[in-house]
Amino acid sequence: MNSNNLESFSGTIANFVSFLEKNRYSYSTIKAYKKAVCSFFVSTGASPSTVGESDLKAYIEEKQSENISEGFLRQMVSAIKLLFSGVFKRDLETEHLYQPQREYKVPEVLTKKEINRILEATDNLKHRAILTGLYSGGLRLSEITGLEISDIDFKNMLIVIRSDFGLKEREVMLSIRFRDILLQYLKMYMPKKWLFEGNQSAKPYSNRSVQQVFANAITRAGIEKKVSVHTLRHSFATHLLESGTDIHIIQDFLGHSSIKTTKVYQQIAKADKHKILSPMDMI
Repeated sequence: MNSNNLESFSGTIANFVSFLEKNRYSYSTIKAYKKAVCSFFVSTGASPSTVGESDLKAYIEEKQSENISEGFLRQMVSAIKLLFSGVFKRDLETEHLYQPQREYKVPEVLTKKEINRILEATDNLKHRAILTGLYSGGLRLSEITGLEISDIDFKNMLIVIRSDFGLKEREVMLSIRFRDILLQYLKMYMPKKWLFEGNQSAKPYSNRSVQQVFANAITRAGIEKKVSVHTLRHSFATHLLESGTDIHIIQDFLGHSSIKTTKVYQQIAKADKHKILSPMDMI
C-alpha cells in the first residue's frame, strides 16, 4: 500500500468510526468493526475508492484458508459491507460470495452447584457481580460489558438489553440475587455511566478482562469442563428449561430470532418427570 493509499485508508477508517458513533453502535462493536476493516485494507492493499467485490472475494477465500471461525468471518464481512453502504453509499453484494451453513452443536453446560462454586470462588465484588449478571440474565459477553447504569430497572426488576443503535432490543429478569450484589457494588465502586467500568471510567470493562475473570474463577472452583464465558448463557437457558419455563419465553430472554436456535437446549435439559402433574390432577 503506497503512501497515498495509506492516507486515504486512514481517512476512510476515521469516517467509518464517525458513522458508527453517529448511529450509536456499541463500543465493543465499533472496536471489532474497525479492526476488521483495517485488516481488510492492509491485506488487500487496495485503494478504498477502487476496491470491489473481487477484492472481497479474494479476502474471504484467504481467511477461509486460515480456518478462522465462521462467527469471526461473518463479523468481518458484515463490517466491510457496512463500510461500503455507510461511508461510500455503495451496496456490496456478499451473499453469493459467502454462504455459511451454521451447525448447532450441543453446548457444554454447568450445573447449578458448579455455578455456585464459581461465584463462591470469586472474592472480588466487581468480578462476582459481572459473573452473576452473565448467568442470572443469560447475557452475552458484549451485553454485560455494554450495560449502562440506566439499563437496570430496579423498580420493575428488569434489565434492558439495547441494540447497537441504542434502542431497546429486549428485557430480561433482574434476579434478586443479582440486584442485591449490584446494590453493594454500586455503593462501593460508584460507576458514572457504564455499569462495569474499565480502568478508564469513560470506557466499559473489556471483554478480554471478563474472560480472564471467568477463567480464574473456573480454576479456583476446580471446574475441569471445557467451558467459556458463553457457557453461563447456555447454562441459564438449560436450567430455565429444566424448571419448566416455556421455550418461547426462553427464546425471548435470549434474543434468538429463530426458535430452532433455542431448541438445541432441549437436547441437554433433564426434566424431573415425576414432578410434572397430569392435567387431570389440576382440575
